[in-house]
Amino acid sequence: MKKRALTTILVMLVLLTMVISGCGGKVSLKMATGGTTGTYYAFSGAVSQVLSSKLDNVSFDVQSTGASKANIFLVADKEADIAIVQNDVMYYASKGIDLFEGEGAVEGFSAMAGCYAEVCQIVSKSNITSIEELKGKRVSVGDIGSGCEFNARQILGAYGMTFDDIQVNNLSFGDSATALKDDKIDAFFCVAGAPTTAVVELATSNSINILEIDDAHADKLINDYPFYTKFNVPGGAYKGVDSDVQTVAVVATYIVSNDLDEKVVYDMTKALFENAEEIAKAHPKGAELNAEYSVSGISIPIHPGALKYYKEIGVR
Repeated sequence: MKKRALTTILVMLVLLTMVISGCGGKVSLKMATGGTTGTYYAFSGAVSQVLSSKLDNVSFDVQSTGASKANIFLVADKEADIAIVQNDVMYYASKGIDLFEGEGAVEGFSAMAGCYAEVCQIVSKSNITSIEELKGKRVSVGDIGSGCEFNARQILGAYGMTFDDIQVNNLSFGDSATALKDDKIDAFFCVAGAPTTAVVELATSNSINILEIDDAHADKLINDYPFYTKFNVPGGAYKGVDSDVQTVAVVATYIVSNDLDEKVVYDMTKALFENAEEIAKAHPKGAELNAEYSVSGISIPIHPGALKYYKEIGVR
């Protein structure tokens, strides 16, 4: 009898502990990022530390991954709760096009917050001053099948050009910079934060231009592909490029599982933007956090928790 009573008490204590931890404990979310040397991993590390310190109900398990496309499948397959991706890649996934043409539309994820610009930079020799002048030239458009290659195709399309109008080279950003320096190409597309290290190093020893995407062509591009935003490469970002140059950008964006609790997503979104200054101290990309810019590049459904916050502050 005593043994049975003791067992009953132990069971009750275990249940009580579970209730208490469920009420007061933190939800641990798996956060998919990118390679350990990349911006996604470092930025998300900063975000996770700040948000964990500000929120009573959330902590993060930051994981190194294969970046955008892999992250979308991780969230869709419930192997991650939150992930950072390019907003154009999440658009392709939601529609089952381009990078996801073989797999079809991916479901189970929605947008939470756009964070910072990944700028579409068209770097050329100094004697090339416009995108129209790329016709017939040797141009690197990024690795085969990369997001950069799709961006290059779309930008040229806005100018009435296709890959048939250029001599296509498929090189990484670093290899593209080396090839331009060695006079093996005339220009290259680079989609990354500005300034980009490979371009900074190139500009120290070579005269370059960053080619402008003017309002008319940017508007056409945004109309056809709503994930683009206008963005200025700031004057002085590269040696010899003294004035701002307008181009377009895609946006590094947090997506979340559709199954994630609405309050948890609301709290994360609110904390992300209300603590932007603190995040910026831990990682420079935090300085770009802006709720209005965040929603401007989101062209897939927004999670109800994030949408509640955006409506509260009047940006959606």
